[in-house]
Amino acid sequence: MAELFDVHPAPEGAPLDREALIAALQEADILVPTITDVIDAPLLGAAGDRLRLIANYGAGVDHIDVATARQRGILVSNTPGVLTEDTADMGMALMLAVLRRMTEGMAKMQEGVWEGWAPEALLGTRLGGKTLGILGMGRIGQALARRARVFGMDIHYHNRRRLHEGLEGPLEATFHERLDSMVTTADVISVNCPHTPSTFHLLNARRLKLMKPTAVIVNTSRGEVIDENALTRMLRAGELAGAGLDVYERGRGVNPRLRELPNVVLLPHMGSATREARLEMGEKVLINMQTFADGHRPPDLVVPSML
Repeated sequence: MAELFDVHPAPEGAPLDREALIAALQEADILVPTITDVIDAPLLGAAGDRLRLIANYGAGVDHIDVATARQRGILVSNTPGVLTEDTADMGMALMLAVLRRMTEGMAKMQEGVWEGWAPEALLGTRLGGKTLGILGMGRIGQALARRARVFGMDIHYHNRRRLHEGLEGPLEATFHERLDSMVTTADVISVNCPHTPSTFHLLNARRLKLMKPTAVIVNTSRGEVIDENALTRMLRAGELAGAGLDVYERGRGVNPRLRELPNVVLLPHMGSATREARLEMGEKVLINMQTFADGHRPPDLVVPSML
C-alpha cells in the first residue's frame, strides 16, 4: 500500500479512538477501517471534503453507515468472497466441537482429572443423519452446506430468496420460506446472514423456543442476529443442548454467564483468521483503492440495496 499511496497507518496494536478517527476522516482521501472502527452518521458528518472512499478491510459493513456515506458522496467497498472457505471451515469445527464435547474433554486433560475411558463418558452426538438449518444461504452458507453434506447431514435453509435450482440441486437442500418452519426442523442451526436492521434478533426468544431441546446453535456471522440473553437463559435451563459462538451481540463484551456453561464453545472472532484470508483481504482493499484512484468504480462497491 505504501508503494502506491501516501499512507498514514494507525498505531500498531490498538484501534483508533473516536477522536483519532475524526482526524483521519478530515485529512484522508481514502479511509481503510476494520470491523472495530464504527463509522456512524455523526462521525461521517465530521469528515473532510477530501474523503471519497471507505475501503473496508473485511466483508461485513454493519459498522459503517453506508447510506449516510453515499449521501455525502463517499463510496464504500469491502472484501467479499475471500473469507468464504475459512469461515465455513470454522462453522464445521464449531459443530464438531459442541456435538462431540471436545472442549469438555480438553478441559479434563488440561486439568489432569481424566479418569480413563468409560462406556458413558463424555457421550456426544454424531453429525451424520442430523438436519442442518442454515440461516443465510450466501457464499458461506453454501460452502458450509457442501461440507455438511460430506458428513452425511441433511441440508435445510432459509434465505431472503430461494436459490436457483443449479445451486440448490447439488446440495440437495430444502428451502424454508418461513424461518419458524426451519428452526423447528433443525438439529443444528448455523447463522450465516449479515447483521442488518431486518436481521437484528432474527433468532429472538420466541424462535429459539421453537428449536428442539436437543438442538445446537452455531454462529460465525454476527452476534446481533441472536438474542444473546435469551440464548443464555435457554442454555442454562437445558432448553437447548449447546452453542458454538465466534461472534457476540456486544462485540468483546461476552455475556459472563455464557463462559460458565460446559456445553458452550466460545471463540474470539477467528472464523476468517488464516494467513491466506488476511493477505487476500489486503489485496482486495488495494484493488478497490487503485481502481478508484484510476477513476473507475471499485469492483467491490457496497450499495444500500445490498444490505
